[in-house]
Amino acid sequence: MSPHDMLTAMVQPPDFDARLSARESRVDELADRLRHSEQDAAAARVLAGGADREVEQTRGEIRDFRHATTSSVNAMREDLTDLRAVVNSGFAEVRGRLDGTAAGIDHVSGLLNTLIRQQCGRPDN
Repeated sequence: MSPHDMLTAMVQPPDFDARLSARESRVDELADRLRHSEQDAAAARVLAGGADREVEQTRGEIRDFRHATTSSVNAMREDLTDLRAVVNSGFAEVRGRLDGTAAGIDHVSGLLNTLIRQQCGRPDN
């Protein structure tokens, strides 16, 4: 054995090449796993961005729906208020006409009673 070989044997243990090869394989494996993790992280960011956009879109749709519903309820309230005013006005008008009709019927009834008494020969009271 040459002095160089002896020196190499003393500095490097006999299983050095095998251990170095195993470490290199492990580094390659870790580098591969790191690449996959980076790709997974990038995909997760894309998905999260899409989810954020969908959430914001859904919030906008809910906000629009709430506004439309509030507007519809307010319009319905105004319509009911207007309808109540019309019904109240119509009821007062009908009530006035019924009162007038009742007064007319009372007058006709009084005239008929007077006519009947006159024909039966009874004096007016």
